[in-house]
Amino acid sequence: MKATEKEHEGGGRMGSRTSERDQSWIPNVIKKRVCTTFVEDSSSNGSLCQCGSGRDTHSSIATGDCFGAAIVTQWNSSQHSSEYPTDAFGEMEFTGAGRKHSNFVRLSCDTLPPVVYQLMTSHWGVRSPNLVVSVVGGGGNEKVKTWVREVLRQGLVRAAQSTGAWILTGGLREGIGRCVGEAVRDHSAAASSLSQKKVIAVGVAPWGLVSDRQKLVNEQGSFPARYYVQNTSWDSCCLDINYQAFLLVDDGSVGRRGVETAFRAKMEEYISHQRTGLCGSGSIDIPVLCMLIAGEGNMLERMDLSLSKNIPWLVLNGSGRAADLICELLDALSALPTCTTSPSPENEGNQSPSAELRDRARERVKRYFPAKAELEKLVDRALSIYQNRDLITVFNGEQESPDDFDTVLLRALVRANKRVSSNASEYTEELKLAVAWNRVDIAKSELFNGDIQWKYKDLEDSMTDALINDKPQFVRLFNENGLNIVDYLTYQRLEGLYCSLSDSTLTYALLQRRLSERHGLAAPHKEAGSLATLPSAMDLESPLKSSTSPVSPMSKPTSPKELSLYEVSRLLWDIMGDVCQPFYYTLLELDQSTSTWRAMKHVNRLLLGECSYRKQHCQYPWASLFIWAVLQNRSEMAVYFWEMAGESVLGALAACKILRELSKLESETETKLSMKELAQKFENLAHDVFSECYQSNESRSFTLLIRQSPMWGEATCLQMATAADARHFFSHDGVQSLLSQIWWGAMERSTDVWKLVLAFFLPPLIYTKLISFREREDEGKSHVHHGRDTDSLDGDATLFSFSDVNQTPEQDEEYAALKDSQKEAPSFHPKRSFILMRWREFWFAPITSFLGNVLMYFLFLSLFAYILLLDFKPPPPHGPSTLESILYFWVFTLVCEEFRQSFFMASTTLYQRMKLYIQDMWNKCDITALSLFALGMCCRMFPWSYEFGRAVMAVDFMVFTLRLIHIFAIHKQLGPKIIIVEKMMKDIFFFLFFLAVWIVAYGVANQALLYSYDPRPNWIFRRVFYRPYMHIYGHIPIHEMDADKLEEGMKCTNNLTLIEDGAEPCTSTYANWLVVILLVIYLLVTNILLVNLLIAMFSHTFSKVQEHSDTYWKFQRYNLILEYHSRPCLAPPFIILSHLHLLIKRHIRKIPSTKIKHFVLEIRGREASRLNTWEAIQKENILTAQNKREREKDSERLKRTSVKVDIVLKQIADIRSWMAEIREHEHRVKTERAELEYCTSALSWVVETLSQSNLIKPTRPPPTLRTEPSISS
Repeated sequence: MKATEKEHEGGGRMGSRTSERDQSWIPNVIKKRVCTTFVEDSSSNGSLCQCGSGRDTHSSIATGDCFGAAIVTQWNSSQHSSEYPTDAFGEMEFTGAGRKHSNFVRLSCDTLPPVVYQLMTSHWGVRSPNLVVSVVGGGGNEKVKTWVREVLRQGLVRAAQSTGAWILTGGLREGIGRCVGEAVRDHSAAASSLSQKKVIAVGVAPWGLVSDRQKLVNEQGSFPARYYVQNTSWDSCCLDINYQAFLLVDDGSVGRRGVETAFRAKMEEYISHQRTGLCGSGSIDIPVLCMLIAGEGNMLERMDLSLSKNIPWLVLNGSGRAADLICELLDALSALPTCTTSPSPENEGNQSPSAELRDRARERVKRYFPAKAELEKLVDRALSIYQNRDLITVFNGEQESPDDFDTVLLRALVRANKRVSSNASEYTEELKLAVAWNRVDIAKSELFNGDIQWKYKDLEDSMTDALINDKPQFVRLFNENGLNIVDYLTYQRLEGLYCSLSDSTLTYALLQRRLSERHGLAAPHKEAGSLATLPSAMDLESPLKSSTSPVSPMSKPTSPKELSLYEVSRLLWDIMGDVCQPFYYTLLELDQSTSTWRAMKHVNRLLLGECSYRKQHCQYPWASLFIWAVLQNRSEMAVYFWEMAGESVLGALAACKILRELSKLESETETKLSMKELAQKFENLAHDVFSECYQSNESRSFTLLIRQSPMWGEATCLQMATAADARHFFSHDGVQSLLSQIWWGAMERSTDVWKLVLAFFLPPLIYTKLISFREREDEGKSHVHHGRDTDSLDGDATLFSFSDVNQTPEQDEEYAALKDSQKEAPSFHPKRSFILMRWREFWFAPITSFLGNVLMYFLFLSLFAYILLLDFKPPPPHGPSTLESILYFWVFTLVCEEFRQSFFMASTTLYQRMKLYIQDMWNKCDITALSLFALGMCCRMFPWSYEFGRAVMAVDFMVFTLRLIHIFAIHKQLGPKIIIVEKMMKDIFFFLFFLAVWIVAYGVANQALLYSYDPRPNWIFRRVFYRPYMHIYGHIPIHEMDADKLEEGMKCTNNLTLIEDGAEPCTSTYANWLVVILLVIYLLVTNILLVNLLIAMFSHTFSKVQEHSDTYWKFQRYNLILEYHSRPCLAPPFIILSHLHLLIKRHIRKIPSTKIKHFVLEIRGREASRLNTWEAIQKENILTAQNKREREKDSERLKRTSVKVDIVLKQIADIRSWMAEIREHEHRVKTERAELEYCTSALSWVVETLSQSNLIKPTRPPPTLRTEPSISS
C-alpha cells in the first residue's frame, strides 16, 4: 500500500505505468451496464428509449403484440441492459487544477461491495476509514443554507480530519456535493500534508449524469484521463475536483438521478461490518453514519432502507423539506401511542401504527409534499422511519455550534450501537468509538470526568486498540483511570502485539526472516507434518480474508508458524550484541550457551505443546512495551513507556542502541533520519536524567553507572552507552569523574605524574607521603554507614566502595583472602598488612599499569631501533644476537597478551570474540605489526631472504611506532588532536583520488610526448607516476623536458634494437611546446587548485571537529581506561609471569574467570529498590522541569490565550443572547402594559358612562383604588 500511495502522489510517467500495470485486472472483474433493449419513451415521439439514449444505440427493440402495442411499457435495468467489461477506470487529472490525480472507475450497479472496497484500499492506496459519513439530500439545484455550509466546513470536515473518516457524497459540482468539496478544499489549504491525507472525500455518482463522461472512456484505462471542469458559480453535473475517488455507478440509463442509491446503501452496509485499525486489527466495526440535509420525498425511501439495516442517521433540522419533516415527526408523534394494542418487546419491530398516529403523519407529509401522487406510500415510509427513531439523532444547526458537531456524531453512533447490541455498555461503546477516532479530548471531557467508575474489563479491548494503532494519549489515559498494566500484559498478549506489526516496517521484515529460519529448520523433521496442518501467519494476513472476516491479533489461535518471543529474543540479541543477556530465554527454557539450531528445535517442540508461559504476566511490562514501541520507531509512545518503566538512564541508552542499529539496516531515508533523531532524543534524556542524579548525589550516581540490571539482561549503563556510541552521555562530568577515580585507583587524583614515575623506579617511596592515598573506611564504619544510607533516599553515602571497582578480579580474590586472614588473626602483623595493602593500591591502579606499559614500550622501541641500526646480525650461525633474541621474546609476550585480550576476555562464542576484537582499529594495527614482525623474523633467518626480512623489519618498526598514538590518547591535550588527525585522514584519501586522476592524465601524456618508445617498466613507472608527483614539490627536470635546454653530449639513441637492449632513448623534440603547456596546466591545477582544496578541507574538518573533539576524546578515554584496568599490572616482557599465574589459576586450580565483570556492581533486594526509587524521583524532577519549560514557551502561551479568548467569546455570545431575551421580555412587558392601560382607560370610561346614566341605579358606591404604602414611607 505504501508504494501505491507514493506512486499515486507522484504523478510521474513511471508511477503511471506502475498504476496501469497494477489495475489491468479491473475490466475482468468490474463491469459496466449498457442498455440492450429499446423501450420507447412516449414523450419523445419514438426517438428515445426510456433509458435516455437514442434508438441507434440499441441492438434490439421491445416486441409488440398483434395490434402493434408494445408489450414492455416500463424500462428495467436488470432486464433490458447487459454487463460488459468496464471501459472507464484509472486516474483522472483535472485540467488546470494543479493537484494530484483522483482515482475513478465506472461500475455496474450490481457490483459487489467487497470488490470495490478492496480496490480502493489495496490498489488505490486509500487509507481504511475509522468512520464513514454518508451525506445525502440537497441534490440538484437546491439552495444550501449558510449555516449548513458552516456545519459542513467547521463541523463535518474537522470531525473527519480528527477521526480519519471517509465522506461519501454525490461527487458532483451541485448542491451538497459541491459544498462538501469546497469544505474539503478549504481544509486542505489550511491544514498540513498529514492532516490532508486524513480527510478522504469519495464521490458516488450516476455514470449517465456526469458531464463530458466520454473523456473518461478508455478500454485500457486512463493514466491519467484529462477532465476539464469549467470554473463557474452555478451548479453543474461535472465531477468536483476536490474528491480523492469517484465511483461512477452505471445501470445503463442516461440522465437519471438516484441510480447510485441502492449500490451506495449496499456499500455502506458492507463497510459497517469491517474492522477499524491496521488490517482490521481494531476492536470495533467501522462506524457508518448517514447525514440527511434537506432532500425530497425519495429521501424517505432511502432513509427507510438504511434504517432497516441498522445504519444510524443524523438529521439537520431546518436544512430543508425531508429533514424538517423527519424532525417534526419525531417531535409531534413522540407523545402518541405507536400501536392499537400493547405489544410485547419481542414484536416491537412489527407494531402496526394507530389511526391517530397515521393521521398526524399524513397531515405533516401532505404539508411538506402536497403534490406527491403516492401520498400513502410516503406516509408508510414516514411511519417506518419513526419506528426506528432510536437510530435517528437530530442536530439543530441554528441552535447548536458547529464546534460540537464531532461530539454529536459520537453520541449518534453510541445510540445506534446500544440499539444494535443491547448487552453492550453505552459508555464502553462510546469509548471504543473515541479510540477509533483518536479523540482523547472527547474521552476526557465526556467519559473520564469522574462520573463513571471504569473497570479493568471495560478498558482491556480499548487498550489493545490504542496500542496497535499508535494512540499513546489513550494509553496514558487508560493507565491513569483504572487499567493495571501488570494484569493486562501477558506474554501471549505481548506476542499478539508483535504479530500486529505493519508489514511495511523494518522490524516486521527482520522478525519474519528469523521466523522463516525456524520454519526451515522444522521442515525436514517429523514435526513438519504437524506444522503444515496449521495456518500460517501469511495466510491470516490475506487482504481478502482480513476484509471479510477480520480477526484480532490478540484472539488468533497460536501455532508454531506464528511469531513467538523467540524471534523477538533473537532480533534483540542481534541488535544488542553481547552487551546484555538474551531476552526471554529463561521464559523459553533456553540457555545463553545453547546453539541456534538446538534453540530453534526446542522452541518448535515448545510451541507444539501447551505453551504455559503465555498465560504468565510479564515480569517487566513497561519495559517490554517500551522495547516493542522502540522497535517500531514510535516516538511518542516510546517516550511515554520510558517514563513509566524503571531504570530510566539504562532504558534510554538501550533505546538509543536499538534505534541506531536499526537505522543502519533501514533503506528509506526519511525513516532512517527519524530513527537517528529519536536515538539522539533518548541519549539526551539519559544525559539529562543522569545530570540530575549527579547533582543530587554524586556517589549514588556512580552506583547507577555500574550496577547490573536484571531488567536489561544484566547490562550496566557504561556498557550500554559504549555499545550505543553515546558520546554525548560519556562527555558528562559525572561519567568522567567516575572514570578518573577508577583510573587513579586508591590514589588521589591530584597526584603529580612525576611522583608516580619516581615511585615506579624507587618503590619504597610509596610508603612515604610522596603519594597521597584516599583513606579507606574500616569495615565496621562502612557497614554502619551503608545501613544508614539505605534508610534515606538522599543520603551522602555510596552503595559501594571504589575498592570494588579499582581492583581486578585476581586482586579481589587476594584481597578477600587477606581479609580472611585478618579475621582469623586480627592481632598479628598489622604492619605487614599495611605494607601489602599499600603495595597493591599502587601497583594495581590502572594509571600505574599504563605508565609501566608506556615506559616499557619506549624501551622496546629503543631496543628495536638499536637492533635495526647497529646490531642486525647476518643469518645463522652468525646471528641473531643476544639483544635480538630478547626482542623476539619481548614480541612473544606481546602476542600472548593479544591472545588473552581476544580469547579470554568474554563469555560469548569464539566468533563473537574475534568479531569484537577485529572491530577495534588499534587491534588491527597490533595484528599488522605482529604479522610483519613474524614475517621479517622468518625471512632474516635465511641468506636468500635476509635483505627482504630486514626491509620488512624496518617497515614494522614504523607500525610499532605509530602505535604510540593510541597510548597518548589518554592525554587531555593530545587526545582531542588525535581525533582531529583521524578525521583529516579521510580528507587525504579524497585529495589523493583527485590527485591520482591528474597524475595519470599528465604522466601518460608527458611520457608519450617526450619518449616515442621506451619499453623499460621501471622507467615508465618513474616517469608516469613518480616524476609528476615530485613536480608538486618543485622537483622539475627542465633539462630533460625543454628542447631548448637539453644537455648536449647525452648518451642516447633512437635505435629500437639498442633501446630494447636497455640503452637510454633520446628525448623527442616534436611538439615540445605542448609538453611545456601541459606542465604549466598540471602545476596550476595541482599546486594551486588541489593543494588549496586540501587546505580548505582540513580547515573545514578542523573547525567542525574541534567543537566535538572533546566529546570524542572522552568517549575513547573510557575504552583506554577499560583496557588498562583489565590488564595485568606487569608490562611486557614481564607480563609473561602474570600470564603463567592466570594459567595456573584457570586450568590447574579451576578458579573461574571473572574478567568480563569490569565496572560492574551487583545490587539486589532492598538496595536495588531504593536506588530505582531515587532514580525515578530524579526523572520526575527532569520531566516536571521540561513540562514547565514547555508551558512557558510563547507558542504554548498563545494556545492558552486562544483557549481563554474562545471561552470569553462564547460567554459574550451567551450574554448577548441573554440580553436579546431580556430586551424581548422588556418589549413584551411594555406592550402588555400599554394594553393594560388601554383596558383600564376603557373600563374607566364604561364606569363613568354608566354612572351618568339613569338606566341602572347602583346599590353601592364605586370601588376606590387602593395604593400600598411605599417602602420609603
